[in-house]
Amino acid sequence: MRDYTKLYIDGAWTASLGGHAVEVINPATEKAAGKITLATAADVDRAVIAARSAFKTFSRTSRQERIDLLSSILSVYGKRHADLAAAVSEELGAPIKFATDTQAGIGFLHLQTAIAALKNYKFEHPRGVRTEIRREPIGVVGMITPWNWPINQIVVKVFPALATGCTSVHKPSEIAPFSAHILAEIFHEAGVPAGVYNLVDGDGPTVGAAISAHPDIDMVSFTGSTAAGIDVAKRAADSVKRVHQELGGKSPNIILDDANLQSAITQNIYRLMINAGQSCHAPSRMLVPADKMEEAKAIAKAVSATITVGDPNTAVYMGPVVSERQWNRIQSLINKGIEEGATLVTGGPGRPNGLSTGYYVKPTIFADVKNDMTIAREEIFGPVLCIIGYNDVDDAVAIANDTVYGLGAFIQSGSDKRANEVADRIRAGVVFINGAGEDPEAPFGGYKMSGNGREWGETAFGEFLETKAVVKPA
Repeated sequence: MRDYTKLYIDGAWTASLGGHAVEVINPATEKAAGKITLATAADVDRAVIAARSAFKTFSRTSRQERIDLLSSILSVYGKRHADLAAAVSEELGAPIKFATDTQAGIGFLHLQTAIAALKNYKFEHPRGVRTEIRREPIGVVGMITPWNWPINQIVVKVFPALATGCTSVHKPSEIAPFSAHILAEIFHEAGVPAGVYNLVDGDGPTVGAAISAHPDIDMVSFTGSTAAGIDVAKRAADSVKRVHQELGGKSPNIILDDANLQSAITQNIYRLMINAGQSCHAPSRMLVPADKMEEAKAIAKAVSATITVGDPNTAVYMGPVVSERQWNRIQSLINKGIEEGATLVTGGPGRPNGLSTGYYVKPTIFADVKNDMTIAREEIFGPVLCIIGYNDVDDAVAIANDTVYGLGAFIQSGSDKRANEVADRIRAGVVFINGAGEDPEAPFGGYKMSGNGREWGETAFGEFLETKAVVKPA
């Protein structure tokens, strides 16, 4: 049983002022795996005071000092890699190989990317003869991160904040907080100065709300649902702080008529089902030529049968979803798809055979889906795929863009040129062509109700900087 009931404030582990302990449930066993403290607004105040004080000196550090600090974190991160993977597997239910290679591995990758970007980032540049444009750290950043990629979503905020000279107050998800505590231990051992990074566990209505509205926080960076992001923005408005958001998605995958259907469908299903479908830009709407719908159904059913589900400590592809609440929501939407007339190709309600304990969901595929159906409109955030037929490329583009979201999109074609032409017409922040993988140097973020601002790579630095013009006399 993990005991993470202390908060990390001003460089030390400390008890909460009035908070109370709650259990963290392992979704594979449905049993308590540890405890944290749901903190209070008073704890947020303490953390903000520490961050504000630390900003006075940390914001004045040199580029080389911050490179050295990130390099020190890199060294300690490597030593704790296995600990981070074990924590993610336990809190999220991620299969241990996936937790090790990807969930924990991506933090290492983002750290290397941040160091490389910092070495050459231009914080000052001249504008004409008289003016110099300077990019300066924005100040204290409030960070609110989700449970689905617990390490990734933390480090894509903390690393650019450290690189640019900002300090932070961070609320990780109370559902999956273990890896955040290990990251705090890593930062401490690596020598992050007291007050530069502060961790305050808590729920959204208390700690999240206090961070969003706090007058001494200069920016709030939030990743989570669109509904919660709207609430954060409203609370932040009174103090006119910068609001940086990465929100929901309902990403289309357009499979063009010249694509290899077997390969494209296989890639789509495996990309969706990883992390039990709990990825904001997962390709959850597969668009296929209408005259290939029957062929697509047969391929999808066969591929789905190869997705292994079970104990995260074994060599399975997919573990449970994160919580009972999430399981119930996914079941409700699966039933809604059946009620609204979509064809259930495979999967469906209930747990997979032989898995009576744990929040396991059957890999589920619907076909003959209409884009106005609930399962095509709402972010299910589970291993559920909608296959939608289209008549021609114009129809496919219209369906792909017919969503309130615009985080990611995927295009499959026998021609990179043709795929690129379609990509130009898609309203989304990142478009993956012909099976391309993630690029840690590419900006990540969305259009429309998928948020604003960008994370990942050098582009993320700008989100944490203010612009100052220094004008000299003629």
